[in-house]
Amino acid sequence: MGLFVRRLKQILILLTVSLFCISCSGLPSTSFNPWKVINLPTEATFADVAFTDNPAHGWLVGTQATLFETTDGGNTWQQKVLDLGEEKASFTAISFYGQEGWITGKPSILLHTEDGGITWSRIPLSAKLPGAPDGIIALGSASAEMVTDLGAIYRTTDGGKTWKALVEGAVGVARNINRSDDGSYVAVSARGNFYSTWEPGQTEWTPHQRTSSRRLQNMGFSADNRLWLLARGGQIQFSELDDLENWEDPIYPEPSTSWGLLSLSYRTPEEIWVAGGSGNLLCSFDNGQTWQKDRELENVPSNFYKIVFVNPEQGFVLGERGVLLKYEPTGETA
Repeated sequence: MGLFVRRLKQILILLTVSLFCISCSGLPSTSFNPWKVINLPTEATFADVAFTDNPAHGWLVGTQATLFETTDGGNTWQQKVLDLGEEKASFTAISFYGQEGWITGKPSILLHTEDGGITWSRIPLSAKLPGAPDGIIALGSASAEMVTDLGAIYRTTDGGKTWKALVEGAVGVARNINRSDDGSYVAVSARGNFYSTWEPGQTEWTPHQRTSSRRLQNMGFSADNRLWLLARGGQIQFSELDDLENWEDPIYPEPSTSWGLLSLSYRTPEEIWVAGGSGNLLCSFDNGQTWQKDRELENVPSNFYKIVFVNPEQGFVLGERGVLLKYEPTGETA
């Protein structure tokens, strides 16, 4: 009987501490969870997802040359295996324009399809390519723009037969590089101690000092073409409108947390989702003024590395060890 009482007291104490930690974080919980957890049969970490001009037909890529296909909008996925010889590949990005698609990967991989992924052909890359292919955007028929992890940017208009360099100097080893809809780029240095920007027409990257002593985790462009940044210690910050050199005050949605913020994406011009380590997912419905936490996902055994909204009603959160979240809108979120 005494042992039972002691165990009961321990459970009550743990519950009390848990509730106290939730309340002292100051971050309210969402009243709903629009994300469905999908577990796929792989140990890979997912890197990117893209769809053809058919919103039901998409592709998912990741480490270990991981490739999955969906034909029902992302509800179910079938693993595909490409013959890359003895090379140990890691796919980094995928993009489609209609039925024409591109996949980049490391150590030096570029794949191309013209039939929605029924067949993929490998496009040879020069041994002198600065860095490894890190990202790619399909811009039109036979047209795409590729960036390497050293910040070299190339464009093709003939289906990958030839490439034109858009920037003369590389930015150096980058932690991540993101592109805006108008073709501008922002790159975070490998150590997170500075960032660089590039705009179409410039010949070189422009370096910038970070906005605080906190090391940068990721940066990108907002729906209204401002810059956003995620820094260590759970910091979020946005540049001022029409002035990328000046920044608004930093935001700490959940102070004193040990997990990091890794990705930010807009579902609508006002609704923002932020992903992080240890199954953490935050959202703001007022363009970053206030924040809530989706606590129903905290027990998902995965870091969330990237959020992709194909459109406002179709989105995914990419995790590790085969964990994928699919956005399933409800009347409350639509």
